[in-house]
Amino acid sequence: MQIEVLKSKIHRAVITEANLHYVGSLTLDEDLMDAANIIENEKVQVVNVNNGERLETYVIKGKRGSGIVCLNGPAARRGMAGDLVVVISYALMDFEKAKSFKPWVVFPKEENKL
Repeated sequence: MQIEVLKSKIHRAVITEANLHYVGSLTLDEDLMDAANIIENEKVQVVNVNNGERLETYVIKGKRGSGIVCLNGPAARRGMAGDLVVVISYALMDFEKAKSFKPWVVFPKEENKL
């Protein structure tokens, strides 16, 4: 049996930008991506702590060390600079393997630094 489990989480990052006039996606600092084991074009769920909005999109690499967390395209309507978000990715895996799997969890510091 296969089940979907938490693979990666960036917990309480701060949105730095919201760019409505861009092709839809989420731009993330490449340092955050590496720390959370998230790759470019990976599907993620973004949960906005400030307003309760949830959305699914994909990740675009942002400049390493920039701290960027940018909602692009229609996603920009779901949050604004300064909002706290949780970025979550999931993985499909065998039920038995899932019992011992440990997800990557990142708790960014000020300015979304590690």
